[in-house]
Amino acid sequence: MITTSHYLILSTIILTIGIVGVLTRRNVLIVLMSIELIFNAVNINLVAFSKQLQNTIGQVFVVFVITVAAAEAAVGLGIVIALFRNKEKINLDEIDLLKW
Repeated sequence: MITTSHYLILSTIILTIGIVGVLTRRNVLIVLMSIELIFNAVNINLVAFSKQLQNTIGQVFVVFVITVAAAEAAVGLGIVIALFRNKEKINLDEIDLLKW
């Protein structure tokens, strides 16, 4: 029997992987994928608690989070493409385009 605690453990593992990816990696694409993992961990939590409480509000929030994640991915990928065209680098340490 799968309970809410199983979903929470899975969500915690995915959240941890996402946070470690954001904090340790320097490649912009890896950081964006790690942020997507964090969004997916939040979605798992929302659906698990929605199921436990027998309420659909959590699932409605999941739709909004997916929408925000899709917009973030599109904007982030556009920024990465623009940076690569200008600098030919996508490492976070080497990008200083906005510095004065």
